[in-house]
This record gives sequence, C-alpha cells and structure tokens, in this order.
Amino acid sequence: MEENYILKTENLTKEYGKNKVVDSVNIKIKKGQIYGLLGKNGAGKTTTMCMILKLANASSGNINLFGRTVKSSTDPVYKNIGSIIEMPGFYHNLTGEENLRLFSKLAGGYSEDNVKSVLEMVSLTENKNKLYKNYSLGMKQRLGIALALLKNPDLLILDEPINGLDPVGIQEIREILRSLADDYGMTILISSHILSEIEHVADMIGIMDNGKLIEEISISNLQNKIRKHVLFSVSDLSLAENLLGELGLVENRDYVVDSDDNIILFTHLDSRGSINTLFVNAGIEVTNVSLVKENLEQYFTDLIGGDANA
Repeated sequence: MEENYILKTENLTKEYGKNKVVDSVNIKIKKGQIYGLLGKNGAGKTTTMCMILKLANASSGNINLFGRTVKSSTDPVYKNIGSIIEMPGFYHNLTGEENLRLFSKLAGGYSEDNVKSVLEMVSLTENKNKLYKNYSLGMKQRLGIALALLKNPDLLILDEPINGLDPVGIQEIREILRSLADDYGMTILISSHILSEIEHVADMIGIMDNGKLIEEISISNLQNKIRKHVLFSVSDLSLAENLLGELGLVENRDYVVDSDDNIILFTHLDSRGSINTLFVNAGIEVTNVSLVKENLEQYFTDLIGGDANA
C-alpha cells in the first residue's frame, strides 16, 4: 500500500451542469489517523464523502481505498467502512439496544456480543434500555456511531457528528473518536465547520472552500503556525541564524524560517528587543519585528475569508 494510505482521492470532481461542487480534490489519509475535513457549509465536504462512499457518482477522478481503486458501491472493500452521512432512522419507541439489535439483524451477521461491544465503545451501556425518543441529541449521535461500528470497520466516515451538540456532547464525541483511533487503530474521516473542535480531535486537517481542497496540514504544523511567536524580517538570514545559535536557539529548534525568509521565533519572546539590538549591532538590517498570536479561526479566515464558523 502506497505510504500506508487507507484513503486516497485523485482529482475527485463532481459537476452539476456547469457547476463544479467538488473540484479536483486530493485527500490522503494514513492508517490510524483522524482526518478533519474542514470548511464552511456548502464547501463540498458532504458531496466529497458521498462520492468516497459511492452514494454519489464522481464526474471524474479516482478513489483509492485500502490500496485499491474502487469503481462501484458493490466493491467488497466497502464492508470495511462504517459511515454516517445522515442520522439513521432509528425507531423512537425502541430502546437504544433494541434498535442496534434490529439493524444488525437486518444487515445480517447479528451478534449479541457485538451489540454490547459497540454500546460500550460509545459509552451508552448505562442507557441501553432507555427509549430512543428519550435520548439527548448527544446520545442519539453516539448511537449513530455505534450503528456504524457494528460491522467492525477499519475506516469510519462521519459527516458533521458534532453539529448541534452542547459542549458536554461535543466532549463526549471527541473522546470516543480519539479512543477509536488510539485504542482500536481505526482510521476516521470527520467533517465539520466547527474549527476549534476539529483542532482538538484531528491529526490532519484538510480545508475546503468552494469545492476545492485549499490546504492539507498536520495538527503539529498547524499548531506551529498559530503559536505565539515573534517574526523578524532580516537582510542577512545566515548571520541572523548564527547569532541565534549563540543564544542556544538553533540547537533546540526554537525557531523556523518561513517561505519569505523571515525568522519565526517561538521562545524568548520577551527578549525580542535585545535580539533585535543584537541583529542591528551585527550589521543586519531588520525591517520588521512583530509579536504574533493567531488562532485557528483567524488562520481559517485568512485562507478563505468570511466568517470562520459559517
């Protein structure tokens, strides 16, 4: 399997007439990762997921799952995928456990142990005998995830599973998803327009806007970009790095150099004045010294414009 990718799309495109709702999207997800597909409502996230699941036909492009290119929804590889695109039509007058039993029997391969296991995985064991109509929204979302887990999938695809939840419900879903990835080795693709929650649960983030995937970035790299830092714009980058080395900053990699050859310093922020003086005394022209703290919402807004949580 190429670089151990569980899911890979190649120029995935969906057109309705002359309107491209998904435009040449290339997503790459490694085994065991939680990948957050982030974008405003209408960015193309759900359509992308529907094409991956073969619930909608792609206009062009390829979908590679578990190392093989899939052509139809009948491909056996889909037995290894659990998903929620829309909330399942659970029966309101049945309990959570009864709903799972019924759906499991309808799908074939019913196992009582499996039903008990997925209820435990989504922390619904204590509420398994409560009627579905009496479930909170968060409990309903967790039961939906339990249903997607019934076939023991290696890949889980969830469209907006935290939408509409209160902070407690969001925290519960977040903990479940991290447990599925960390404790069970599951690979998860989750979409959301709630930026802060994707930041807290995902390993990788893909940002969509107007049908295009405009950036794919790891959480660690993203956190570096939004960490509080001092930016120095200098005339002699090599000399400036040597001076930082004398302060012990090179060895600890407490700074990076961006694409514009600016030095971005993550430590010694309160010493920026003396560092600036050090540069100037060494003959370096410093054209900018800025203290920057950017959060995820601001980063997202700078990329696509508009309201970050629209």
